[in-house]
Amino acid sequence: MTGEVVDIEHDPARSAPVANIAFDDGEQRLVLAPEGVGVGDTVEVGISATIEPGNTLPLGEIPEGVPVCNVESQPGDGGTFARATGVNATLVTHERDVAVVQLPSGSVRRLSPDCRATIGVVAGGGRTEKPFVKAGNKYHKMKSRGTKWPNVRGVAMNAVDHPFGGGGRQHPGQPKSVSRDAPPGRKVGDIASKRTGRGGGKGGDNE
Repeated sequence: MTGEVVDIEHDPARSAPVANIAFDDGEQRLVLAPEGVGVGDTVEVGISATIEPGNTLPLGEIPEGVPVCNVESQPGDGGTFARATGVNATLVTHERDVAVVQLPSGSVRRLSPDCRATIGVVAGGGRTEKPFVKAGNKYHKMKSRGTKWPNVRGVAMNAVDHPFGGGGRQHPGQPKSVSRDAPPGRKVGDIASKRTGRGGGKGGDNE
């Protein structure tokens, strides 16, 4: 199946641009836009698609070493991995009934060869290199994401507001490790931590 890129749009819910594609069957869909894909370009979806940026194929049909993005974790789920701006996964090798993919984090996943992926790198790379400069820019970004912001450190609060608050200087005042059974007002810091770096074990690996 082939389609034409009608427009490159901004999605307020994500930082990467999306491409509005009109397919031959009359349906229009929004997909993640890889680098190099512009208005008027033709993209292909299917087993016989060519290995070019923007085309979507099953992993079993993609040559080894090709950068891919929007990789499915299960056949038909629409894409799970390598969806952030400027990132891509790499198809490492094909094995019997398995395609080995290295994700942007460096971890390696063994996926079904029927899982689809888009050729190329997600557009919008270099986004994190530009500083926010002022708090207002950070505020508007966090508001659009629905993220709790700003995050105030517990040691910077008053004693009435947080178990780590108060004191003549900023320090927790008590161990940051608390029991899993601690009450809600006390359960701050490292919850039921097993490795704290303290104690007499080798390398702080007491458990």
